[in-house]
Amino acid sequence: MRPEILNSLFAPVTNLAGIGPKLAVALTRLLKGGDGTEAAKVGDLLFHLPSGLIDRRNQPTITGAAEGALATIKVRVDRHQPPPRGNRRIPYRVYVHDETGELGLTFFRGQSSWLEKQLPVGETRYVSGRVEWYNGRPTMVHPDHIVTEENFADMPLVEPVYPLTAGLSLKVAQKCAAAALSALPELPEWIDASLLERHHWPRLSEALNRIHRPRDILDISADAISWKRLAYDELLAGQLALALVRRRMKKGAGKPWVGTGEKQQSIIDKLPFELTQAQKRSVQEIHADMAQPQRMLRMLQGDVGSGKTAVALLACAAAVEAGGQAAIMAPTEILARQHYATIAPLAKSVGMKVAVLTGREKGAARKEIYAELADGSIDILLGTHALFQADVVFHNLALGVVDEQHRFGVHQRLALASKGGFADILVMTATPIPRTLVLTFFGDMDVSKLDEKPASRLPIQTNAIALDRLDQLVSRVQDAVSRGEKIYWICPLVEESDELPVTAAEVRYKALEQVLGQNVGMVHGRMKPAEKDAAMLDFKEGKTRVLVATTVIEVGVDVPDATIMVIEHAERFGLAQLHQLRGRVGRGDKPSTCLLLYKAPLGEVAEARLRIMRETEDGFRIAEEDLKLRGEGEILGTRQSGTPGFQIARMEHHAQLLEIARDDARLILSQDEELTSPRGEALRILLYLFSKDEAVRLLRAG
Repeated sequence: MRPEILNSLFAPVTNLAGIGPKLAVALTRLLKGGDGTEAAKVGDLLFHLPSGLIDRRNQPTITGAAEGALATIKVRVDRHQPPPRGNRRIPYRVYVHDETGELGLTFFRGQSSWLEKQLPVGETRYVSGRVEWYNGRPTMVHPDHIVTEENFADMPLVEPVYPLTAGLSLKVAQKCAAAALSALPELPEWIDASLLERHHWPRLSEALNRIHRPRDILDISADAISWKRLAYDELLAGQLALALVRRRMKKGAGKPWVGTGEKQQSIIDKLPFELTQAQKRSVQEIHADMAQPQRMLRMLQGDVGSGKTAVALLACAAAVEAGGQAAIMAPTEILARQHYATIAPLAKSVGMKVAVLTGREKGAARKEIYAELADGSIDILLGTHALFQADVVFHNLALGVVDEQHRFGVHQRLALASKGGFADILVMTATPIPRTLVLTFFGDMDVSKLDEKPASRLPIQTNAIALDRLDQLVSRVQDAVSRGEKIYWICPLVEESDELPVTAAEVRYKALEQVLGQNVGMVHGRMKPAEKDAAMLDFKEGKTRVLVATTVIEVGVDVPDATIMVIEHAERFGLAQLHQLRGRVGRGDKPSTCLLLYKAPLGEVAEARLRIMRETEDGFRIAEEDLKLRGEGEILGTRQSGTPGFQIARMEHHAQLLEIARDDARLILSQDEELTSPRGEALRILLYLFSKDEAVRLLRAG
């Protein structure tokens, strides 16, 4: 049950004075985004923080007001000039002056009765707005404020600016925020007293008041003590929720799974390469976890081409040796089938039965997979989200492997784990993630790192080329095709868009087909799975030599003899994505090249990205640089996938607070496992406040 003290914050925004149904729709669009299925709450307004300030403290004379500047000027009203009767297109003008000159106040569709009341001739008023010069004369269009001398003290000289949406003006947003502040109850303090004192942090209500009613630009800075206080609240809620998930997973019935090592050794002997030290270390860490009576919850972080799949297969073999089954879940059908193509031959050669389950398996074939899973005939199951379905019942699931972890959330981890009474969980990502983000999103896991590439991998030569040299590049691709090389050509869109001036895959495919004929294939996300597979197979078998694609091929696609990667409009991709795409080449024994095609002139961030790509192939360094350039949500692709990005915390400012929050969360649970102490009760309120109710349910579930 949500604590009663929070009821006012979880009430719909229509509970606040001045917010009717129409405004509530605009606020829901702004605060909740998307489909409007979840209505905006009063608390959402509290945490919708200002993005800037309007500063009206500049009080020049009329002639001293800078062009385009915001100014608050004391004036005397001279005369009104209404538009000619019946011609509303001409604005209503009021002329005012001070000792330095005259100023025209312009009102489009102005109501004369209202304006005469606001600006009586001969009276003194303060007007505040932007001063523009028109036909050599200063003018102010629709002043933001018109006040008398007596009421001047009531005019806000510093006003917060909020991110807005259609149907919501700044004045209305300010009123909504003020109404939400008035509904804020005095909540118990959940931050440790010594920490509050050390950082000089205010109470929650004081911090929110300071940010929503700023007196200075510093009040809304991410480095201000009020903002840091709120950022810490958000980080602590996240870390506490992850720590509770971890405790639940570890507490959940575990079982030691100890393999004989026989199948694993046979697989290692059959591999066409020697395991790197990082792979050996990771396999040992996984074995040690699986041998414990508690459930394993480990993340395997690998750079592009560092050999995660081999480690996953050895972990699956250990589970099978110990008498269990294993499941590998991938985010896309292409990736699930790719894993099948890589893993099945090796697994079969050592006597393990492998099956693949995606949305494509239908009817009798699907029923047969269900039956063989339930009776234990299938040792390893590969698949997509289909693995979560109720019909999927394992005989004895020992290990669940989740590939491309950042595409799946905590709930999917729990869902997969629930498929086996004692299942261990290994999650993998080929996107190297900076340490701060590992703590943020995966603080509930132990981490193994594959930070070296197999000795056989050759470096990839990376160059940036301006789009106006496209003809030279196409003739170079022609030469490469005649030598029998294979080339990826990546475009940012599937089809042409009026809004974005970038080349689409379909357009580039047609253009290259005219030059290279039947040698060109195409893959994009809107094709049917069977069409995608056929196009990939043609490319793999060499029937086509150039594969035009969107980023659908970003993860896991493996064509060892592809040697050239062209990324068109590279300036539109993030660093981590460019690194992923580049990792699709350089997988064989021939030298490989990545060509970053860009449209000049480049912005500062895009230029920095392309420079870093040319300088390094180290995915972990690239991830740290990407964090600096773009922020946490973009790196993990969470803007699209719904993993928790931050509303308040900014990793570039608050990374050190994350470490403190993680240690604090672990310490709290070690001392007060059920959060029943006074501070524990306050922390339950914090979890609800930041929508971590799932974690509170885990407390109740034990």
